Amino acid sequence: MDKSTGDIRIIQAVDAHIEKHIGKIAFVLDEIDSDLVHVDVYVVGPSHDRPYHCLVTSGMSEKAMPVPEGALDGRFAELMICLPSDWPLTLEAWRDETNYWPIRLLKQLARYPHENETWLYNGHSVDRSDPPEPFAENTRMTSVVLLRPRLIPAESQIIHAGKNKHIRLWALYPLYQEERDLKVRDGSDRLEELFDRRGVTELLNPDRLSVAPLM
Repeated sequence: MDKSTGDIRIIQAVDAHIEKHIGKIAFVLDEIDSDLVHVDVYVVGPSHDRPYHCLVTSGMSEKAMPVPEGALDGRFAELMICLPSDWPLTLEAWRDETNYWPIRLLKQLARYPHENETWLYNGHSVDRSDPPEPFAENTRMTSVVLLRPRLIPAESQIIHAGKNKHIRLWALYPLYQEERDLKVRDGSDRLEELFDRRGVTELLNPDRLSVAPLM
């Protein structure tokens, strides 16, 4: 399998975008050994105006995804998720999967389209396993959907990494199985409508109430 050490243009573009639009970078989870693409995770610590951690990938956009005709704007992407301010973010804490699974999810999904020769875009969902199993012992969530971020403005959701390279920033929304089934049956617009009614954002709450019963 092809190895990667990263693309300095993407690294610099993502770094500058985060500092300008999200906040000061606290630290970076630098990947040591990378297959296909080099995926780092940037961690922005909580602030007065944004009392939660923001985690953003850098490296998924190293290679273009094989998009359908007419969807060239979706070739390049990076991912983000937000975690509560008291979420443990240390190497010792990450030995416990209940603390590490959101980071694992970011890194796995950033590599997913390149490993499977597919693409990820707004409304696309990915199951953790078949049959469905929760991500960890502290949640019943079994899958994830990519949607537009709700906690950063629209103008901050495109990373410009060059004249002809524009990277979409998608947020991860972990789902309960019944929410995933609803999305497949009724579409991602319906799921987003229910998220809006319940105030669900990319700020992870592993035991939030499911929106599916609102049907």
